[in-house]
Amino acid sequence: MKTLSLLCTAALLAATPAYSAQTLYQDYPSDITPELSEKGTYQVGVKTLTVNYPKPVVTLQGQVVDRALKLEVWYPTNDSGASTTYENQTRSGNEFSIQADAIRDASVAKTQESYPIVVLSHGYTGYRTIMYYLGEHLASHGYIVAGIDHTDSTNEDVDFVNAPYAGFPSTLLNRSRDQVLTLNAVSEHALFSGVADTKNAGLIGYSMGGFGAVNTVGGCYNFGAEATASFTGVTDPAVISALQNALNTCAGGNADAKSVDPRWKAAMALAPWGGQHKVFSEDALGNIKVPMLYVAGDHDDISGYQGIQWLFENTGNENSKLLTYKNARHNIAPHPAPKEAFGNEFDIGHYLEPAWRSETMNDINEHFALAMMECHVKGKADYCAYLNVEGDSGQVAVDGKVPEVWKGFDNRYALGLKMNGKP
Repeated sequence: MKTLSLLCTAALLAATPAYSAQTLYQDYPSDITPELSEKGTYQVGVKTLTVNYPKPVVTLQGQVVDRALKLEVWYPTNDSGASTTYENQTRSGNEFSIQADAIRDASVAKTQESYPIVVLSHGYTGYRTIMYYLGEHLASHGYIVAGIDHTDSTNEDVDFVNAPYAGFPSTLLNRSRDQVLTLNAVSEHALFSGVADTKNAGLIGYSMGGFGAVNTVGGCYNFGAEATASFTGVTDPAVISALQNALNTCAGGNADAKSVDPRWKAAMALAPWGGQHKVFSEDALGNIKVPMLYVAGDHDDISGYQGIQWLFENTGNENSKLLTYKNARHNIAPHPAPKEAFGNEFDIGHYLEPAWRSETMNDINEHFALAMMECHVKGKADYCAYLNVEGDSGQVAVDGKVPEVWKGFDNRYALGLKMNGKP
């Protein structure tokens, strides 16, 4: 019996991860956090799904392959039970576990209300739960939210030490395609039959996810020969021309902006890549009909703040806006760094902002993401007022008079932001 007991103990230890689930957030008083960052009335369920492209796809290398995506999908539930965890790994392969505020495989709450779908798209590299705080938050307010693992572009898929750009050509080709596939797959999934709003959807993309999001809502790509060669490593002019033809598409791989899915009612591009290289058609940007909220750090040295400004200035929809985090770089969207990332700059540099707390930025992102979705996706006009703030948030006195604080923020706690709207 003693031998059996030892064997059972050894088997249990072998099956138990060497790391434990960690809580990344502290509870702060609601009167110092943005109003719309408060949790909604629903409990949150979560389920991992694998979805397949309906037919083989052609890579930039000309290979015909099957392509599948792993999704983390959050949704409203009335169930109660223990919260689950999210497992992933850092860029150098350190595995970690995060304590969630969602119930794994819970049932979907059945109400008279239908739930719009919001697609979450990570950067290069990343993973489907890197913005899980947005997934849980929006689900608690009555949305179905699908976070994508972009195949060939995740921490797990890319050896960022030895071959850091191995997945970049696939990322250029597939970001928008993956976003469109995800909306279709979740809309048609049996789990959400009868509860998903099949006419209204939102899109949130970070970095390369933002690059894809701009395209998905109509900002067609316009890669020149030099950019194509630079980002694919190809030097043969004939091959470069063929790659341009493959890349320069719109709205999920289609020929032009006429193919933009009418279900997209709002998009949020956080630190979107591509504007600094002007790989989008200015004419197509000018014809975007979907309201866009660009979010950027004014010291972004990956996507380039001026490039993000160029995207905003050329985006046609009159309701589009640019929210700026002052003294921030590129990492404005990820959840706070897990403890396994603290060992080196290579890992923690995927999360850390030099002058901002990640938790604060996450709260602000929740606030404006919900405002965008409620205003433009659900059509709740009173939420539009949260977006109609302007100028500097710092309440700097003018002629001895202190301006009113931005709507939804508490006095003295909106520091460090700037909002630009269309003239």
